[in-house]
Amino acid sequence: MPAAVDRRARGTAVEAAARVHLERAGLRPVVANASFRLGELDLVMLDPAARGGASLVFVEVRYRSHAGFGGGAASVDARKRRKLVAAAQLFLLAHPAYAQHPCRFDVVEADGDPAAPRLTWLRDAFRADD
Repeated sequence: MPAAVDRRARGTAVEAAARVHLERAGLRPVVANASFRLGELDLVMLDPAARGGASLVFVEVRYRSHAGFGGGAASVDARKRRKLVAAAQLFLLAHPAYAQHPCRFDVVEADGDPAAPRLTWLRDAFRADD
């Protein structure tokens, strides 16, 4: 299997595991892999139990085969955060029904076996104005 296909399959498996994990925690899926010219949003979910009312959650899923390479959240640098914020803004323009919801950016770190990754959910990992 070519490396690009293998990487895509691994990413799909890890994102699916993250989605299931978040759904079990009470979040509801809105969309997965929303692509915009400025970037892609791995998962967009609704957190109905968020403080301050239902929040729209933009989730970045970061996989590392070994935790020793540094956590996934560390790889969400300032450039990546800007791209995620820009993509979120475009999502809200395309879906105005969600524009009145409070928004937050979460990161799900994954490592280990992509078929059954160990997941760490970092709520409110960064702010749009970081």
